[in-house]
Amino acid sequence: MNQTGVLNSKLLRFGISVAAVLLSTVGLATLAEHVNLITVSLTLLLIVLASATFFGRNPALLASFVAMLCFNYFFIPPIHTWTISDPQNLVAWAAFTITALVAGELSAYARRRAREAELLYEELQKAFRSATEAEALKQSEKLKSALLDAVTHDLRTPLTSIKASVTTLLDSEGGHRTIELNSEGRAEFLAIINEETDRLNGFIEGMVQLARIEAGSVNTTETLSNVEEIITIALERAEAVVSKHHLTLNIQRELPLIRVDARAIAEVIYNLVENAAKYSPPDTTITITAASHGNAVLISVMDEGKGIPADMREKVFEKFVRLDGDRTDGLGLGLAIARGIVETQHGTIEIKSGENEIGTKVTLTLPIGEG
Repeated sequence: MNQTGVLNSKLLRFGISVAAVLLSTVGLATLAEHVNLITVSLTLLLIVLASATFFGRNPALLASFVAMLCFNYFFIPPIHTWTISDPQNLVAWAAFTITALVAGELSAYARRRAREAELLYEELQKAFRSATEAEALKQSEKLKSALLDAVTHDLRTPLTSIKASVTTLLDSEGGHRTIELNSEGRAEFLAIINEETDRLNGFIEGMVQLARIEAGSVNTTETLSNVEEIITIALERAEAVVSKHHLTLNIQRELPLIRVDARAIAEVIYNLVENAAKYSPPDTTITITAASHGNAVLISVMDEGKGIPADMREKVFEKFVRLDGDRTDGLGLGLAIARGIVETQHGTIEIKSGENEIGTKVTLTLPIGEG
């Protein structure tokens, strides 16, 4: 497509987004006696979301700006002015504007991530060509099935929470309030939106990271690294995570250096500590051990939780696999990502029972570096 065609395409996307807002405004204005501010705001918000989904970030931002102006001028008393007389209506206008901008950004972000996932999937397809066609097809179908299950089962949850919180906030504002919320209640729902947005972002980042590992596109910087420093970095990040647990360190003195990507291994240890805290009761002990063994260093994280059945200790390293009855957050990608990272460092990771068959012990075996 030449430059003129690209420009026309961009103008068309912006034009359709604005036109949809204006047409909806005209339709809603003609039914002004039969609709309230909540109906108007949700209708315009859906148009902003659709614009972000189909046309991208910038058309959605323009649509949200035009929608904000129309919402103020045609629907908030006194109508046909830019003045907002009732403070409650000012709050409703502000809530709509912020929600439209945030929702547009989130939808456009999801669209960009979907495009990245498509590109990564294309990389996987190229890698599969080196194997037999039948095996590549089998793996591709398995990945798509698991990804679809994860999206429908896990990614829908934060989106549902965000939608419910936004709807409640809108219902509590304006001249047609159906729910009464004080400032503390509004702050709580905004905190939910913020938390669920972070959760959604974490899910997507996990899938992208795993796809990069499997595609062999992860760049590692292997250097001679100090084991104690790596563990310290991980624990500094995990300080809040283990705040309700007792932490014990058993680190051998004068451990040999290991040749790894220190940042990546610190990330793995953090994930193991986070899992240990998540799956073991408060006030129990999480033990981190590091010791040399032959030409390798063993780093283990042990908890006092319910443990992992022997027949599941290998399966939990597969994508999207979680224990039966596991209702915690996550897509079941953490251990799959951990194994992928460790194996790129020429190491191994395995799961055993903890001491006296209590809890879980996850051990990394990492090669000693040569000076």
